[in-house]
Amino acid sequence: MKKKTTLTPELTPETLTGLKTSEPKDVAVGMPAVVSSMKHVFGAMDVGRGVKALLNLNQKDGFDCPSCAWPDPDDERSSFAEYCENGAKAVAEEATTKRLLPEFFAKHSIAELGTWSDYELSQQGRIAQPMHKRKGAEYYEPIVWEEAFALIAKHLNELQSPNEAIFYTSGRTSNEAAFLYQLFVREYGTNNLPDCSNMCHESSGVALIETVGIGKGSVKLEDLYLADLIIIAGQNPGTNHPRMLSALEKAKRNGAKILSVNPLHETGLVAFSNPQTAGGLLGAKTDLSDVFLQVRINGDVPLFKALLKLMHAEEQKNGGVFDWKFIEAKTTGVQELLVDLEKYTLQQLADDCGLSLSQLREAAELIIHSEKIVACWAMGLTQHKNAVDNIREVVNLLLLKGSIGKPGAGTCPVRGHSNVQGDRTMGIWEMPPKSFLDSLEKQFGFQPPREHGYNTVEAIKAMHERKASVFFAMGGNFLSATPDTVYTAQALRNCRLTAHVSTKLNRSHLVTGEEALILPCLGRTDMDIQQGEAQFVSVENSMGVVHQSKGKLKPISEFLLSEPDIVRRLANSVLEYKSVVDWDKYISHYDNIRAAIERTIPGFENYNERVRKPGGFYLPNGAREGDFNTNSRKAVFSVNQYVPLQLADDEYLMMTIRSHDQFNTTIYGLDDRYRGIYNERRVVLMNEKDILKRGWKSGTKVDLFNYFGGVERTAPQFIIVAYSIPERCVATYFPETNTLVPIDSFADRSMTPTSKTVIIQIKPVV
Repeated sequence: MKKKTTLTPELTPETLTGLKTSEPKDVAVGMPAVVSSMKHVFGAMDVGRGVKALLNLNQKDGFDCPSCAWPDPDDERSSFAEYCENGAKAVAEEATTKRLLPEFFAKHSIAELGTWSDYELSQQGRIAQPMHKRKGAEYYEPIVWEEAFALIAKHLNELQSPNEAIFYTSGRTSNEAAFLYQLFVREYGTNNLPDCSNMCHESSGVALIETVGIGKGSVKLEDLYLADLIIIAGQNPGTNHPRMLSALEKAKRNGAKILSVNPLHETGLVAFSNPQTAGGLLGAKTDLSDVFLQVRINGDVPLFKALLKLMHAEEQKNGGVFDWKFIEAKTTGVQELLVDLEKYTLQQLADDCGLSLSQLREAAELIIHSEKIVACWAMGLTQHKNAVDNIREVVNLLLLKGSIGKPGAGTCPVRGHSNVQGDRTMGIWEMPPKSFLDSLEKQFGFQPPREHGYNTVEAIKAMHERKASVFFAMGGNFLSATPDTVYTAQALRNCRLTAHVSTKLNRSHLVTGEEALILPCLGRTDMDIQQGEAQFVSVENSMGVVHQSKGKLKPISEFLLSEPDIVRRLANSVLEYKSVVDWDKYISHYDNIRAAIERTIPGFENYNERVRKPGGFYLPNGAREGDFNTNSRKAVFSVNQYVPLQLADDEYLMMTIRSHDQFNTTIYGLDDRYRGIYNERRVVLMNEKDILKRGWKSGTKVDLFNYFGGVERTAPQFIIVAYSIPERCVATYFPETNTLVPIDSFADRSMTPTSKTVIIQIKPVV
């Protein structure tokens, strides 16, 4: 008998808001993006504050965008518009002058707030002072900082083992805060440091470490300008990384071709109107994709095998396709790869990826005749059971062409949150390498724990099984970002204490442990004054540039603390006299934190000097230089397997996606302008043939079900929208359908939840 779980209204309100649709757009950005940006910014703050925020956004002496990690140009930057629409929305969310005061929490119970949508929650403003939910209470009430830290210390020091505590990190946390945070957690005695990387690009890190010896991309921004071919797979830059479009435009003007791979025909892969040019504002556009492959969801391994097979056939026939000089000098395992390709027929691979032979040959021609190739990807490749193999197959293609370790070529995993890569560099990792722990021990004089900690999936299970009972989050919206919402909610409720360092209200504050804390912090846009002196922090972007970020706006409340100061006070309260670290020294000036980082982590020599140079500095990257830090000291070809998914007649393959009005779990509005979907998020995008086959139509209301592991998971009240997507594939927004992503379905080796490979059933609402 199947065990049934039921959604509760406080988790995902089911109210439909009134769907309106239009044809999807055929060009991204342009004047509509400018109008949208101004509407959000000046709707959240007065004109003076808004203009000041925008003029300092992504400037060399300003603050880093709090949304995505796309790099800024190394050279000149626009003096006014070095940002995108979603960056402007992110700044509007953070720099708003709306405030949540204690009166708000006294008026609205936690249960009532749970019935509000994520969009409604995000629109309430910045949290102005610390809040506490007592055991058994139905409302949050104010608490002074000293009492909040004493409460956390009480709970942590009552645990039988430090491993009963979970310390989560979002990708927004600065290098300085992240370094202090991991230092405190390890002196406390655990490696339980799960982070948002576990749920997005962990698969990239695993695959790249195995194949090229570093878990980061190898390219610089300028490499895109020099490339012959840019492959964009499983990524929607127009919505998730809009500033990438200007780089693609420049690449196209320099002669590059673009090959796009995606189940959805995304507007940002079609054409771009640059709003920083007069022509762009008037509607002039640059066509982007030369070839678009509408691959079936999770058809990437057979797709890239087919391309490799076509490349090999041409190499055997005419030669000149593979870079044998590079392969023989710099790689190992090529013969095993080529032997494996013989096991498959081209027609079999075409059928399994959902493309025609002519489409595959057209794409292969681009690759065959290109010498410098950059491969970009995002979560469309990383959130499948075979995600690591997806990325290793992309690396195989680059290695055959000698397209790693030279200008205009390389790997480009496009990260989401703005410092998620930097947090990992700083040691936010449940599986830290021995060399990192040895360095901590040498520099700080305590013995850090050596046992691996919990990643995100393991942390949720530990809380669910009551093996962990204190959850502390340095940023993020843990409940809405993670899989299997009902299961995760129960895991959080099983805790004695849940505490969140946050800027704004989110759903994770409403599903709590017995006691709960909301600890409001400064944002990227806020001035950070310590001992009378303005401080700056630093971040690392997707391409390994470390640069400073200095807030320019007056904080909206005197009760906000910086994240480094929160860690300092937390450490002093929890560790007290047992600590061997002088925590107060680090907050007297953030240069002291950077000096400690310099002594501990390779690549940060002269940190304080170099980070003050305009634009910052690049971290060492062996793969970029053709130096592969693998066991063999060579790049590694891999043999990757795949098992075609078999769907029953009433099953569909669902992937979760973002709308154009959101970044990660933050909902800026209810419109998905590029896809032509307005005023509604509870939609399921579906192939028209599949709709007609079931006797449905656009507008039919349905419930969605997943039965993985014999558990019925339900996401009720969705509206079908006919869309260009492969047959038997559907797409829905997250976090609304995260409840359908099973906690036990994750990528091999990386344990990234399979949010892009969810088998569902669709049933009309009765």
